[in-house]
Amino acid sequence: MISDKIRGIAANFQIEGTLKDAIPIVQGHINDTYRLICDTPDGDRLYALQAINQYVFRQPQLVMDNICSVTRFLHDKIVAAGGDPARETLTVVPAVDGKSFYIDGDGEYWRVYVYIDGASTYDTVQNAQHLYNAGYAFGRFQTMLADFPIETLHDTIPDFHNTRKRLRDLFDAVERDACGRAASVADEIEFFRRREKEAAYLLDMQAAGLLPTRVTHNDTKYNNIMIDDQTGEALCVIDLDTVMPGLSAYDYGDAIRFAASSAVEDETDLSKVYLDMSLFEQFTGGFVSAATGLLTDTEMEVLPWGARIITLELASRFLADHIDGDKYFKIHRENHNLDRARCQMALVLDMEKRFPEMEAICRKYMEQSRAKLEKR
Repeated sequence: MISDKIRGIAANFQIEGTLKDAIPIVQGHINDTYRLICDTPDGDRLYALQAINQYVFRQPQLVMDNICSVTRFLHDKIVAAGGDPARETLTVVPAVDGKSFYIDGDGEYWRVYVYIDGASTYDTVQNAQHLYNAGYAFGRFQTMLADFPIETLHDTIPDFHNTRKRLRDLFDAVERDACGRAASVADEIEFFRRREKEAAYLLDMQAAGLLPTRVTHNDTKYNNIMIDDQTGEALCVIDLDTVMPGLSAYDYGDAIRFAASSAVEDETDLSKVYLDMSLFEQFTGGFVSAATGLLTDTEMEVLPWGARIITLELASRFLADHIDGDKYFKIHRENHNLDRARCQMALVLDMEKRFPEMEAICRKYMEQSRAKLEKR
């Protein structure tokens, strides 16, 4: 049954047909989402209705400005390449007043996208080809946005991937100890104190002018790729809330952290957590292939650092949220954010052990990329 609230909100968007069902989509840590099914003379039309989490995104209108600018830009690129923009990028459905969002009586911001049917997202990798295609999709995403006017993007979450600050935020949470949890995670806190210097490695390179700032997705989890149900091809990069200026290595690294791990990101049996090198290689091959001609040699060389540092960063965020009382990430059980933090910490440890192998694989694809460019 559709609640009166959801029915009233949906009525404020330019959707086609008569709303006949609204199905909650239980996925993701941040936003509440519903799949809307609308009856039209030509059959069902599907939409995704989503509330924007204002604890995370303090200025939702700026988030929507970024999304609309980027999706319009991608739409034109896809059309020029002979693709299908309805399936290869998100389509924002305007509200009845023409805005990209609607504000309800409680001050909550809502938006609607055209739902991409015949495609799915996955929390775990179904097969290696999926992951190669996902790597290619994220690399292509950056490549298509290479000439986007980056200065027009809003910094919707300042210091989002400022790893130096993220660790400071964790240590500040420890000092506040708002819920009295810090003493019980003393070993975990020490883990981050020992790695505080390396957390800033890529930021220092960026500050020195060695790494360029690019338009980046900033949340490149495997389940932010729509996979075609028939072909297995990666269709569309979704969840564009965090599109902002950033480092290519962080986008690459976050995807590796999520998709090339042997376990889901909240696994409690840490013996099951390690970096699957075959998946690592599949994603790396796809990403570098799509980004050939875009990434500099230095950017390619630091890709393994992107994976290692972004995993450390997210682990610190999970732990900080646990200490603060679970305000940012949705939890589904007691100590869920602590479980997530420990899982990511275990993955960091395995990456540290496998780092020379990670570097060798990235070097192999960097050399292939150079050879590819020389043949052009």
